[in-house]
Amino acid sequence: MNNKINIAIDGYSSCGKSTMAKQVAKELNYIYIDTGAMYRAVALHALQQGVIKDGEVDREALVKSLDNAYISFRYNTDKQLSETYLNGQNVELEIRSLQVSSYVSQVSDVVEVRQKLVRLQQRMAESRGVVMDGRDIGTVVLPDAELKIFVTADRKVRAQRRYDELMAKGMSVTLEEVVNNLNMRDHLDSTRKTDPLRQAKDAVVLDNTNLTMEEQYAFVLNLVRKEQEKKTAELTAAAE
Repeated sequence: MNNKINIAIDGYSSCGKSTMAKQVAKELNYIYIDTGAMYRAVALHALQQGVIKDGEVDREALVKSLDNAYISFRYNTDKQLSETYLNGQNVELEIRSLQVSSYVSQVSDVVEVRQKLVRLQQRMAESRGVVMDGRDIGTVVLPDAELKIFVTADRKVRAQRRYDELMAKGMSVTLEEVVNNLNMRDHLDSTRKTDPLRQAKDAVVLDNTNLTMEEQYAFVLNLVRKEQEKKTAELTAAAE
């Protein structure tokens, strides 16, 4: 009996959504889909194609170049994680840079970009058993997901987490730059016309400001188990 469910995790930047989603997917043997990495890959593509000028994305030029952007994920057995590829090249490190972060929200606001990636994400989730995190998963991409979680945290805590992450990767950045970047992304993500960041009505809110990763992990797995039990009961009743 297949009681697999789809899990949609949304929330603000640097809330630890991806780390938590990866852990949950690994524990459940589910497929993890990092939608944020997909938008980051498009932002990197835009930089590579020279369609970002004077800090602004040339939307028309970006849309014309989308057919030349092939995004995929490959599992790295040594690191035991999925890595993002753009046109056959591993770009996992490049897409995490502050430069790419500065343009992700602008790129995400382009309707054609969202349409292309949403279609791809929905196809990935058709067979269930997916953990997907992003900004509009529970509201747009997987509105019928059995479990929806909206993650939030204090902005100062989020900025420090992001700063520590970038420093650990050897990137040269100041805490002030990270704070400014988060402020900009929060504003753009929440106010964009197409699929803005917002909490789904049936989502469970997880404020992880004062929670450890272990506590978050346990909280989410408890929710998952309840949904799986519900799914099993529904399948059993349908088979009788």
